[in-house]
Amino acid sequence: MATLEIKDLHVEIDGKEILKGVNLTINTNEIHAIMGPNGTGKSTLASAIMGHPKYEVTSGEIILDGENVLEMEVDERAQAGLFLAMQYPSEIPGVTNADFLRSAINARREEGQEISLMKFIRELDKTMEFLEMPEEMSQRYLNEGFSGGEKKRNEILQMMMIKPTFGILDEIDSGLDIDALKVVSKGINEMRGEGFGCLMITHYQRLLNYITPDHVHVMMQGKVVKSGGAELAQRLEAEGYEWIKAELGIQDTEAVTEEA
Repeated sequence: MATLEIKDLHVEIDGKEILKGVNLTINTNEIHAIMGPNGTGKSTLASAIMGHPKYEVTSGEIILDGENVLEMEVDERAQAGLFLAMQYPSEIPGVTNADFLRSAINARREEGQEISLMKFIRELDKTMEFLEMPEEMSQRYLNEGFSGGEKKRNEILQMMMIKPTFGILDEIDSGLDIDALKVVSKGINEMRGEGFGCLMITHYQRLLNYITPDHVHVMMQGKVVKSGGAELAQRLEAEGYEWIKAELGIQDTEAVTEEA
């Protein structure tokens, strides 16, 4: 079992503190969902874990199986087994989907242990069929001209092919119709197991209708303020966040309040 630990994490953007002491422990064979109103720090947490340069960690720790993630460059974090499915994936003209995926897989392997071309093609074809993606998408330039749904499926394709230890999915359900949501959920459920843990950031219960989380966390004011099981997400869907605010005496849920 592998473990990703986030301990008292504080993060700033442009001098403004967004995360104000996040504590979270994720093990493989677990799926965690983070929910919360807009502006509470959910996407900041995902970006900080992967080392986005815009986000400055001012204190706290991120530990992956005893290793200090904060001392790693972004590519080293990926090689160590972290994967981020971004809310808005970048378009990369001139690099095909297939070339990108094969390079990403080989980057996590020792020299001389690279995946063979034939094995890669077999795995790619099988996974694309599983995700109901047309064959020609493998030869299209990475995310260029992709619809929102195609980008989200492509992020799941990358995760299934790269096989990280921990997947961080930032609003992977955003903008998906019901058919695409079912396919994306099928891919995440296929990854579920002893060698994989997942942190899903979402606003909506509908994703959790297809992926039952082991743990649900609510973020407000840059912290995890409440945790529970799948039933917590169901209550949030039915009642919103007001009962948590009342229970904890929270007036403003946002991580940063702009001055007038």
